[in-house]
Amino acid sequence: MDLQGASAVVTGGASGLGAATAEALAAAGAKVVVMDINQAAAEAVAARIGGVAVAGDVAEEAPVAKAIEEAAALAPLRLAVACAGIAPAARVAGRNGPHDLALFERVIRVNLIGTFNLLRLAAARMTTNAPLPNGERGLVVATASIAAYEGQIGQCAYSASKGGIVGLTLPAARELAKFGVRVVTIAPGLFHTPLMDTLTEEARESLGRMPLFPSRLGRPDEYAAMVMAIAANPLLNGETIRLDGALRLPPA
Repeated sequence: MDLQGASAVVTGGASGLGAATAEALAAAGAKVVVMDINQAAAEAVAARIGGVAVAGDVAEEAPVAKAIEEAAALAPLRLAVACAGIAPAARVAGRNGPHDLALFERVIRVNLIGTFNLLRLAAARMTTNAPLPNGERGLVVATASIAAYEGQIGQCAYSASKGGIVGLTLPAARELAKFGVRVVTIAPGLFHTPLMDTLTEEARESLGRMPLFPSRLGRPDEYAAMVMAIAANPLLNGETIRLDGALRLPPA
């Protein structure tokens, strides 16, 4: 997909994987709408890449619809990338009692419902695009996690939310195929995002030794490079791609 003359929406675009993706898309010639719950951070990224910032909760219809309309007003919306997510840890039955149900609901709401919200609204807009020469009208890239497959202790909510994203990828791709809209999910391993900066250097180094090769934390620009590779290859569809350096998570 040639991104020159196209627009894109990136949720969670104010930091980490989302910010790197927004930068890569802008460098490729796309007009990018950066959506994030952190308005100031979204505006900073948008200013840096010549894009547009939209603030809001990804699980709410109005702000995501606004982001899509803002993008479509700039150029045909060809690409939407769902990077917004949270990862609080809690045990099913911990020292303080059972897992907080509201916390479980919040993780599902942000990670899974937020991703589906972008998928449904972006895909609906993409179906109205004129097809590219290869028949393609658009692409939605979702972000799962290798925790969808090897969830660790304390990750029930997070793993369930990411497993749901993996599960919706193929049926969504099958449904949208007749419109020329692709759906692909990336399942990242351990990446150096702002969340990692809250850990000690020793903890980060320990985590960085877990992937087999390269034995280090992934870089956000490597996630962005995968998004660009998916956009460039129309045969990638209905699949979840692990991006993890052959890492398989242990139980804890």
